[in-house]
Amino acid sequence: MTKSVIGGQKIVSAEEMQRIEKRAIAAGHSPEKFMDKAAEGIASITKEFIDYLKLPKKVLLLTGKGNNGGDAYTAGALLCKKGFSVTAVSAFPLKECSSLCHERHHRFIKSGGKVVSLENANAKGFGVILDGLVGTGFKGKASGALAKAITWANNTDLPILAIDIPSGLNGTTGEVGSVAIDAVGTIYLGLPKIGFFLEKGWDTVGDLAGVDFGLPEEFLEEAKAEALLLDPTSLQLPPLQRSRHKYEAGYVLGIAGSPQMPGAAALATAGVLRSGAGIVRLFSMPNTPTDQLLAEVIHEEIDLKKIKKEAKRAAAYFVGPGLGAAPEAQKLLKQLSFHLPTVIDADALYFLTKLPKQSILTPHHGEMEKLLKKKPTLKNCQAYVEKHKTTLILKGAPSIVFHPGKKPLVIAHGDPGMATAGSGDVLTGILAGLLAQKMTPPEAAALGVYLHARAGEIAGLNLTSYCMIASDILKYLPQAFKIFSIP
Repeated sequence: MTKSVIGGQKIVSAEEMQRIEKRAIAAGHSPEKFMDKAAEGIASITKEFIDYLKLPKKVLLLTGKGNNGGDAYTAGALLCKKGFSVTAVSAFPLKECSSLCHERHHRFIKSGGKVVSLENANAKGFGVILDGLVGTGFKGKASGALAKAITWANNTDLPILAIDIPSGLNGTTGEVGSVAIDAVGTIYLGLPKIGFFLEKGWDTVGDLAGVDFGLPEEFLEEAKAEALLLDPTSLQLPPLQRSRHKYEAGYVLGIAGSPQMPGAAALATAGVLRSGAGIVRLFSMPNTPTDQLLAEVIHEEIDLKKIKKEAKRAAAYFVGPGLGAAPEAQKLLKQLSFHLPTVIDADALYFLTKLPKQSILTPHHGEMEKLLKKKPTLKNCQAYVEKHKTTLILKGAPSIVFHPGKKPLVIAHGDPGMATAGSGDVLTGILAGLLAQKMTPPEAAALGVYLHARAGEIAGLNLTSYCMIASDILKYLPQAFKIFSIP
């Protein structure tokens, strides 16, 4: 297939975003114009949010004393002009505000906005809160008036849209020192911040929407990226040939399953077939039940000679789901030489003596910490793939793909209901199916994680995040593929 270039937007640290913005201002660009353009985007997204959900056209602003508060006041003034009723809840005295925030406060009032103190605030009857308390320069613990305002907003039960970052969240580390805004959405300015995706960040940001505030391209280009945010439009499905047969569609060998964990192998083999591969042959530990396997799966007990024979005509392996850590399983993995693209999961992560050249590892955070013997930070995971020349998917919320010589790729999709036994086994099968269709490991990893996550989102939407199970991800996988307009 034609090799695709997986695209994505730069994700930067809070400090890097501040640096390039200061560079632009030093070069003569106007902070007032930046704020005006940012506010246009903020107001537009807020209006769309209210219209879509049919919420009351009444907006509460939470305003701080810096430029984040200025953004909120400016967006509020625009909403007033669009016919919205807007009230600003000022968390700090006006005399403590920056000059630009001070000026935008007065403009807001002239536009018909109302300002009240936190002590006199009442959220009854409003549709949404816009959080403009503090921006990406915030570090440490929210305390005093700031903590009080955050807690008050979270307790209103109104949906909160955060401007640039949820107040109280560290934009670089993802840490929450005390309390942070629990946003349903974050309208980030310029580039997304790496703290959105680390530690507690993903729990606070909600859905992400970006706003161009007019920062010239030259400054965006010079920004140092910590990672990339996947652009799904850069993904491509494996091509289909009308004349292909099942082996050309992709032949996968699976080494998975044990008497104690037969379901993991069943989910993985189903993932292989549902992702487009033509045939899967499963080798399991002796006495592994087969009643959960699809009728299309070929199943045998583990036989080293047979595995080596079948490998001559297969296209990919997956190894590990439900295999367990029994001595005989460890011995088998050490005896096999994997010359095919291979997906490695579960206990197999620890027992392969040498990683295949075309491999994808799929640890969750706990497994990765065991592999590294230290915390799985972006830096540590990248160092691991550079050393071992492999592709790695750090499974989580969100999942992150690492590959030698490339920036980590954040795939900001998924549903909380995917935190369920067997979800990772489905992903393993999807990845192996894509590798068998001649995708490279980084391509298969990006596409596989995206499809898996979107199927989980669809399952959560239809079944709720509470009720979905791993096999539901398989059930809704075809709808995830349809995102790519399959006829």
